[in-house]
Amino acid sequence: MKKVAILIENLFDERELIYPYFRLLEEGYEVHLIGTEKDVNYTSKAGVSEKSTHASKEVSAKDYDGVIIPGGFSPDNMRRCKATVDFVKEMDKENKLIAAICHGPWMMASCCDLKGKRATSFYSIKDDLINAGAEYLDEEVVVDGNLITSRTPKDLPAFLKKIIEKLN
Repeated sequence: MKKVAILIENLFDERELIYPYFRLLEEGYEVHLIGTEKDVNYTSKAGVSEKSTHASKEVSAKDYDGVIIPGGFSPDNMRRCKATVDFVKEMDKENKLIAAICHGPWMMASCCDLKGKRATSFYSIKDDLINAGAEYLDEEVVVDGNLITSRTPKDLPAFLKKIIEKLN
C-alpha cells in the first residue's frame, strides 16, 4: 500500500488539506497528517481543526511515497520546524513526489532545488519561487520531475489527478 504524508500546521487552508486527504483515502492510500508535534489539533484559517497523526521528527522519507504541502499560511509555520524542512529535503533528495498548492511552494523554496524547474503557486509568492530559481508558470497544475504545483483551491481537481497519476 502506498503511503502519503500531508503536512499540517496552524493556518492551513482547510480545502487544500481535507480534499487531498479524503481523495487519497478513496484511492486506497495510507495517509498521515504530519505536524511539528504528534496528536496536536492544528487550526485552519477558517477555524477548522484537524489533528496530526505524526510528528515530523518521527518520520523518514524512506517510509513515504509522496508528500503534499497545503497552502494557507501554514507553510510559513512549517518552515520554522527544522525536522519538517529536513523531511521535505529528504523526500526531494530521494526524488519522491512533492506536491504543493497555493502558498505550499514556500516550503519548496526552502527545501527543494528549484533551479531550472517549472512551478506555479498563488501569485503573491511568485517572486519567492523565481528567486529560488524556478521558472514560474501561471497554470492550474505544473509537473516537473518529482514536483507538482498548483495555484489555488480551484485547481484541486487537476492537482489531485496529477498526484494520483504520479503515485500510480
